[in-house]
Amino acid sequence: MNMSYTSSLNETLDMSQEFNKLENTYFFAMNMAEGSLEEGGTGKLRFERFAKKSRISFNQVEYAFEPTRPWEFPVEYAESPEFPFSISFVSGSTVRIRFKTKNSRLGESPSLMIPEEIPSSSSWKQVKRDNEIEWVSHAGSVILQLNPFHLIFKDANGRILTQTYHMQDNFSLVNTKIPLSYVRSNADMQTTIAASFTLSPQEKIFGCGESFTGLNKRGQKVNLWTRDALGAQTANMYKPIPFFMSSRGYGMFIHSSAPMTMDFGQTFDDMNNIYLGDEELDFFFFFGQPKQLLYEYTALTGRSPVPPLWSFGLWMSRITYKSEAEAREVANKLREYQIPCDVIHLDTGWFEKDWRCNYEFSPSRFDDPVQMIKDLREQGFRVSLWQIPYFTPGNEFYQEIIDRGLHVKNLNGGLPTEDAILDYSNPEAVEWYKEKIANLLKIGVSAIKVDFGEAGPLHGMYHSGKSGLYEHNLYPLRYNKAVGEVTEEINEESIIWARSAWAGSQRYPIHWGGDAENTNSAMAASLRAGLSLGLSGFSFWSHDIGGFVHRSPEELYRRWMPFGMLTSHSRCHGAPPKEPWEYSEQFMDQFREATELKYRLMPYIYTQAQLCSQQGLPMMRTLFLEYPEDPNAWLVDDAYMFGSDMLVAPLFENELGRKVYVPHGTWIDYQTGQTYEGGTWLAIQAGDIPIIILIKSGSIIPQVKPAEHTGAINWEEVEFKPYAVHSDEVCAGKYFHPIEQRMYELNLIENKLQIR
Repeated sequence: MNMSYTSSLNETLDMSQEFNKLENTYFFAMNMAEGSLEEGGTGKLRFERFAKKSRISFNQVEYAFEPTRPWEFPVEYAESPEFPFSISFVSGSTVRIRFKTKNSRLGESPSLMIPEEIPSSSSWKQVKRDNEIEWVSHAGSVILQLNPFHLIFKDANGRILTQTYHMQDNFSLVNTKIPLSYVRSNADMQTTIAASFTLSPQEKIFGCGESFTGLNKRGQKVNLWTRDALGAQTANMYKPIPFFMSSRGYGMFIHSSAPMTMDFGQTFDDMNNIYLGDEELDFFFFFGQPKQLLYEYTALTGRSPVPPLWSFGLWMSRITYKSEAEAREVANKLREYQIPCDVIHLDTGWFEKDWRCNYEFSPSRFDDPVQMIKDLREQGFRVSLWQIPYFTPGNEFYQEIIDRGLHVKNLNGGLPTEDAILDYSNPEAVEWYKEKIANLLKIGVSAIKVDFGEAGPLHGMYHSGKSGLYEHNLYPLRYNKAVGEVTEEINEESIIWARSAWAGSQRYPIHWGGDAENTNSAMAASLRAGLSLGLSGFSFWSHDIGGFVHRSPEELYRRWMPFGMLTSHSRCHGAPPKEPWEYSEQFMDQFREATELKYRLMPYIYTQAQLCSQQGLPMMRTLFLEYPEDPNAWLVDDAYMFGSDMLVAPLFENELGRKVYVPHGTWIDYQTGQTYEGGTWLAIQAGDIPIIILIKSGSIIPQVKPAEHTGAINWEEVEFKPYAVHSDEVCAGKYFHPIEQRMYELNLIENKLQIR
């Protein structure tokens, strides 16, 4: 493992840097080895050696590629190595491509990211020609050109979506473009792959996880390495996901946990270079529009189950409630001030020493935690608890974890950091951990906050037999899985509250957006991050309403509150105070009104949650997910669809309204009833609640009377409220068919059993 990757502990890795080193040896993919291609698309991919050499031209130095001969002893190493390559078909819309950079077979091994056996599709028809093989399905085609090597992906109309980049494709005076290739490090002989594809002039790229930067990744370099981002204002990510989609109608999933860097046209405008710190490239290519891409991707990596109904209510928290008296006081005041709420979260202070997690309530500050949890449940509150997988030297479990070998180790078998970091690749460690969590769930705790998890040591050695190069990014998924499984086992509910994630973590909802700053920009960045995560396979997401770092400014908190209420899950959390009665009386009324908005919409929200879970769609989604044929919808990153029928535009500045792009059709303001014709940008004033909510004409929005918690909602009195320009036309069926109302009714009836 090349320790030159990083100079600081858990520094974000940029894998493209390996392709800038003069001392490394470069191997460019040239052609399929003659006679190697077998029926079904398996064979040997041939590489040729190159080196970077300096060239002086008119007082400027460039480093260009030039063919080179091997200089190795003994002469046992191939000058032009040939490695295994395969193409296979998962569904009519999904293709799998693999090749190695070491002399070993392309075998199958269990994958934490892909929970089920990868299916095989026979729907692709093969056509052989002189120098190429084409496979065709209803979704498009894949062409394998043998010499020079190219993979060309076309849609059903024959339009090229993208293709691999070969060194012979260079039209630039600069021959420093990186083709499909790999580099061998002289530091440790490890390989880094460059999977290089073309980008089209107007192409846009989305996804890669919970990214706070611009929603469209075209022109950006995105490093996929889990890290405590310490805010919402940098390119670092708590939840990087190796999946992205293109506006041209395709998506890719890089099936690896190794660090990778996506250069989406930042270095060269027409090139998408995927740099992967792995000896194998294994990627899935998906054809289709955005919804189809998410459906196919989540069919492979898993979909989010629907969390329990109560989790969709308000979570009240701060960092931190430190005693039973505080928890009871907050609960009592929420009921006294008639603010709907379902969860009281206890953060880092429920132990005897703040932050020192020992899975036990402080005996000096919690008189009877079991009775407290029981009493809060009778008031309609669930209890959520914070914990952490890092054990400091002062922790009572520190030595036990070391003695039993449950921690991540260094190369010498010792500790790679000051803490004992639980190794979730070790089944014994997972069982030890699950027992501690189970004891809390058994006394009535409803949810566990799965905090941190981004710092599995790169230079650590794990029980799996792999180093942190492969286990670092997997750490959040293993961590999410452990808590998700034990909660499902004890409480029979799919619910965690996690900060870190990797591909597959969507199977264990919910995830929240980390420690956002208390600023307008952080609020806007949080929205972009949530939309980006939704385009990466996650149905459910939340964030800290009002920001985390400092006391929330009242004016900002007032605008952030309805935005937070119109995401799938809603939590007020951060530096104290977060409770509305600690602000002005006017603010408390506005806080209540925003909260009641969500509880009123709970039938719509819960039904949309069911549909999202079934289809792999996000509750909070980009406009282009619903309107892919609208070119303007692809440009919007400051508004979103909440479910399929509701357009939401938060107020990111202290103004009465804002400009909103409204897709084609007729839209009705949820608060004022005003009608708008879409297909353009409109200046819209917010209603009494400081947010803009538009309903697509012809929609039915089931609603109820707000209750103090979801368990008190009267599900026998759901109002199926139609929104349309003319009510008589709605009744005549012009805008919707009665089957749509029946669908909502069946969803609600079917899921009443989950409402507890």
